[in-house]
Amino acid sequence: MLVAYWSSAATAQTYVWRSVAMGGGGFVDGIVFHPTEKNLMYARTDVGGAYRWDDKNQEWIPLTDWLSPAQGNFTGIESIALDPADANRVYLAAGTYTSGAAAILRSDDRGKTFQIFETPFRMGGNEDGRQNGERLAVDPNDGTILFFGSRRDGLWKSADRGATWIRVDSFASIGTVQPAMAFTNGAPAGRRGGGFRGNQSVGIVSVVFDTASGRSGTPTPVIYAAVSTAGTNFFRSDNAGATWQPVARQPVGLRPNHLVQSADGQFYLSYGSVAGPNGISNGAAWKFNPKDGAWTDISPEKNSGQPINWGYGAVATDAQHPSTIVVTTMDRWKLHDEVFRSADGGATWKGILQAGRLDYSMAPYTGRMTPHWTGTLAINPNNPDEILFGTGYGIWCCTNAAATDFGGRADWVFLDKGLEETVPFALISPPSGAHLVSGVGDIDGFRSDDVDVSPPEGTFAGPRFSGTQGLAFAAGKPELMVRIGSGGNETHAAISEDGGRNWSTLGSDAPDVNGGQGKIAMSADGSAIVWVVQRDSAFVTLDRGATWKNCAGFFGNAIVADPVNPARFYAFDPQNGKLLASTNRAESFEATLATLPVAQNNFGRGGGGVLAVTSGTEGDIWAGSRNRGLYHSTDGGNSFAKLDNVGGVDALGFGKAAPGKNYPAIFLLGSINQRHARYRSDDAGQTWVRIDDDRHQYANANVPLIIGDPRIYGRAYFTTGGRGVIYGDINDGLVFSRK
Repeated sequence: MLVAYWSSAATAQTYVWRSVAMGGGGFVDGIVFHPTEKNLMYARTDVGGAYRWDDKNQEWIPLTDWLSPAQGNFTGIESIALDPADANRVYLAAGTYTSGAAAILRSDDRGKTFQIFETPFRMGGNEDGRQNGERLAVDPNDGTILFFGSRRDGLWKSADRGATWIRVDSFASIGTVQPAMAFTNGAPAGRRGGGFRGNQSVGIVSVVFDTASGRSGTPTPVIYAAVSTAGTNFFRSDNAGATWQPVARQPVGLRPNHLVQSADGQFYLSYGSVAGPNGISNGAAWKFNPKDGAWTDISPEKNSGQPINWGYGAVATDAQHPSTIVVTTMDRWKLHDEVFRSADGGATWKGILQAGRLDYSMAPYTGRMTPHWTGTLAINPNNPDEILFGTGYGIWCCTNAAATDFGGRADWVFLDKGLEETVPFALISPPSGAHLVSGVGDIDGFRSDDVDVSPPEGTFAGPRFSGTQGLAFAAGKPELMVRIGSGGNETHAAISEDGGRNWSTLGSDAPDVNGGQGKIAMSADGSAIVWVVQRDSAFVTLDRGATWKNCAGFFGNAIVADPVNPARFYAFDPQNGKLLASTNRAESFEATLATLPVAQNNFGRGGGGVLAVTSGTEGDIWAGSRNRGLYHSTDGGNSFAKLDNVGGVDALGFGKAAPGKNYPAIFLLGSINQRHARYRSDDAGQTWVRIDDDRHQYANANVPLIIGDPRIYGRAYFTTGGRGVIYGDINDGLVFSRK
């Protein structure tokens, strides 16, 4: 049975939003310093947007949190370009996948605000070769001119600071290189007359202006470009990009991935066998002297062949000492990657990373990580002692590089305060113990007693997963938790009896589990664990995984446990509009009398149906979907009332009740009056306040979740698609002291 009740239009309330501190956690694939402004640098990530370094406070400031869900493909940053003549101007080439829209984001205030200019070419900020670069470059002598090397559509030029773009047809029509321009999965695509159109094409990976060749106020005549191909791959223009020709005597057989020019005019290139970040099995570093056309192989080491194969990731030069160069190895998994430094133009080298001292205190979990995907590298132009490189989980910074010239050891710090790039999949906030327990991709998950500090114990203790996909706790025994995850162990489920401090594996996986995927629920007393392994297939264990039993009558994809009655579980099938209930610890399910509107399903990513139970109340159920609204039941799912002004729901959770109220605060990610945002209700959904704002939208989440904190009124936690977990408090003047 369905009834409807009225809810008012949403108002707004000011919140303060911050990242839950983990520290890095994702691939930082580009670091760019401004050439003249002291300590002004930017970092780009493959899915988590871009950041500017705040040197005064020694932390990173996120620049793309304003992106809306409709602009979700702009969170993968393909390249960053700075205007050498204007320290306030920054450009972001934004496009996560070539299947979606791409844009140039231009800022004249160091990233505080942006203008959006959609481009006729696509980008792949989270595709192969994303650590190559930089593809986007500003003419240092004429800041109105930009060039961009695309993946599939050749070279492009803008003469109005990125607002409009014209394809440089002369570059694409160089007949001698056409067969090698378009590559698919490392093999020539065999396509002429355009190039860069293979499914995995990486295209033009770097554009560099030869500043000394021009004068201020006129276009720089000499420009170089590198193309990701093992054939002819290095090109020069002597007429400001009008025509191009291959650079003579260039090495072939490997793909260039980075191209830089030193202060004395030399060019340095790093190469790999493929675009990366994975699969690089060979590589080199070369120096090119444009004055005499000489090429010199300056590779610090050559890989030894099977079974150890690797290449080179990035190269950088010292602006104050042109003969000082650094390069990184890449995909040197067994030997571990190294940062090599040379003070004599590449004649001799010294490894400074593996022999160095790494300080893990900023993010203790990094103590069990090994630097990898070392595909970007930079030397601070105003402080040559600082060498930064990106990894698959953040940025490391050497603070005393010169000491290695005299036999000293390099000191490295994890320079990631404020930079959070995990992809979260699961969140719980129990009524006691840690305020937040989170499951994230790649690095498992965290127990956060203090959400402003990376947990001192690191990630979960006990069995580790490559990513935790689901979390649940027993409402009546909140110290009892269960989690499921992918990779790392033969058993993909673990249980904790101390609020997530320590974990042990369950006796076995549920049948038909696919690598730890699915959804998990735990009864109010912790005696029963239900694992939905795939749509219409769920299993229950009453002995912590020693045995599993099929949940008879189960269909659907969402599962929750009643927070009071340990015998009751609820399931939701949005494709058929049915709510199911179990009264025997999930051994069997039956459909209730209610019929809900049918919604599209997106199992495993939260887009189809949402099911939640009100904390502390038996049989109080909320169900809904993105395109069919939100419904509330107070009788165990036998009848539901529709909330009129909630047009759709992506996620729903509960927090501490407002002062003077008994019903928990409700947090909603969804649409009210056709506005998709995050909301809070203090009166069981009768009225709503919007709690996010246009500057804090955070694009899309892989798994959309929003929950409240049962101990702090107004606090909300929610997932993102690459910016980690965000938490917010009501801006009442106390948020900086509230824990």
